[in-house]
Amino acid sequence: MIDFPSHTLDSAPEVTRPMLEGVQQRFGFIPDIYAKMAEAPAALESYLAMSEIFSRSSLTPQQQQVVLLAVSIENRCEYCVAAHTMVATKMAQVDADVVESLRNGHNSADKKLQALADFTRVVVRERGFIPQVALEQFLAAGYLRSQILEVILGVSIETLSNYSNHNTYPKIDPAFQNDSWQAPIRPM
Repeated sequence: MIDFPSHTLDSAPEVTRPMLEGVQQRFGFIPDIYAKMAEAPAALESYLAMSEIFSRSSLTPQQQQVVLLAVSIENRCEYCVAAHTMVATKMAQVDADVVESLRNGHNSADKKLQALADFTRVVVRERGFIPQVALEQFLAAGYLRSQILEVILGVSIETLSNYSNHNTYPKIDPAFQNDSWQAPIRPM
């Protein structure tokens, strides 16, 4: 296993320091995902910029977190599931029952958010080749055509994060530890 350092403001490449300062101001600390991603300035800058753009989409903050959680669960990223669980419930005010349903692979009582999670999983599983029936179900649930593309944006952002984490092994930060999640074992 290649060891990626968890950069601090002092050890990070100079170009990433202002980015990490912004992260620290936002969260009050530097989550390990950002500390690891700082090794590649372009990756960190892309992740931050795309996240900012996604935050301005027509999807509500709750819907955005459902997309990011669904991608992370589908990609089996334990770090991101823990982090987005905390962000979803504490910052975006997603109902805890919705989040637990997603984390445990159960259907949520919130049918519109369930449709969003289902659609997001299809996008990930089918690598963007979305079956017509899934597109029609998404629109029938009350979403817009433009939101198909916004979900794809969310999938892109979270795939960057998930794949980075799969290879840099960030430690789950204390702020996220109460929301730890273990990916279910998949049969061979």
